[in-house]
Amino acid sequence: MRRLLAALALLPLPALANDGWGGLSATGLTFGQTEAVAMVSEDLFISPDRIAVDYTFRNVTAQNVTGEVIFPLPPINLMSLEMSSWNLPEDRSRTDLLNFRATVDGKRQKVGIDHVAVVEDPDAWKRPASVQYDTPGRDISALLTRMGIPLTLDVEEIRAVLARLPRSQIQQLRDAGLIAQSPWDDADPVPMPAWSVVLRYHWTQTFPAGKETRVRHEYENYPEGSVFTFEWPAKEDYQRSLADSYCIDGPTGRKIMSTLKAGDSDGEHGYWGAAYYLRYVLRTANSWAGPIGRFHLVLDKGDPVNALSVCMPGLKKVSPTRFEVTKTDWTPPEDLAILLVAPRISE
Repeated sequence: MRRLLAALALLPLPALANDGWGGLSATGLTFGQTEAVAMVSEDLFISPDRIAVDYTFRNVTAQNVTGEVIFPLPPINLMSLEMSSWNLPEDRSRTDLLNFRATVDGKRQKVGIDHVAVVEDPDAWKRPASVQYDTPGRDISALLTRMGIPLTLDVEEIRAVLARLPRSQIQQLRDAGLIAQSPWDDADPVPMPAWSVVLRYHWTQTFPAGKETRVRHEYENYPEGSVFTFEWPAKEDYQRSLADSYCIDGPTGRKIMSTLKAGDSDGEHGYWGAAYYLRYVLRTANSWAGPIGRFHLVLDKGDPVNALSVCMPGLKKVSPTRFEVTKTDWTPPEDLAILLVAPRISE
């Protein structure tokens, strides 16, 4: 919760509910040989700061199956990254952005990390969830690499390289719609990168014939969020929309109100704090053979004062901060969207 609390401490008092910051949703592991490998079980843990997943896979065929296991992140648009606040590590130039760790059958797995520059396809969301993030648009990595432009999230580093490029290459990038004028300074001669970067963690995995393979991975969580105000019963349209989207019922609505009242708010601006929107793409599990044999979900809201709401039938509170649910022979009908509300913390 340290990053979340630090962010809340810096929120200005008159901020409104539409003041937000970007973050990352996450997908499950994907694999090309889906008909041959079934997901026997998935144990998923989600908290504001960390995500951990334990899988048991079984090769249902009589032959070994080898292929690339991929964990893709959604595209991060560099223009958006520079123009707005993002909940990301301070050092965005580091190769392993999420401190991603994986083990296979209890042994540490070496994981490759690709940075891919893309022009996003606006229709990518129409594709199956198992490939939306893996193929989010046109790959322009080779073009940028030939020009010496790094495939990084460090916008200042990219702009420094762009400033040194000859006019012919700058014009080529401009004609392709890959750079734009600085939106806040018309006199700034250095263009802004307008492409997106996709991070993909991956390794080559062999699933032995007829046997089970246990895979675990965990990484730092950086969800998107916003300054948050709310009232219960919900009266405004956006509040009713939130209640529908996150299945906020009476007890949860009242808990949200008590969470906001616990913060450093004043009467003039009402009760307010912050909302984090934790998202996890469950439907990638549908790319494996058959349903998930056993699915176990643990949600940890980080602090008892925080409020949590999610559309997940059967979820039960098991401790002051944790909620759990178990399902068998389960095919996820939709992705996971979690609303986490925290009070504003004084500096």
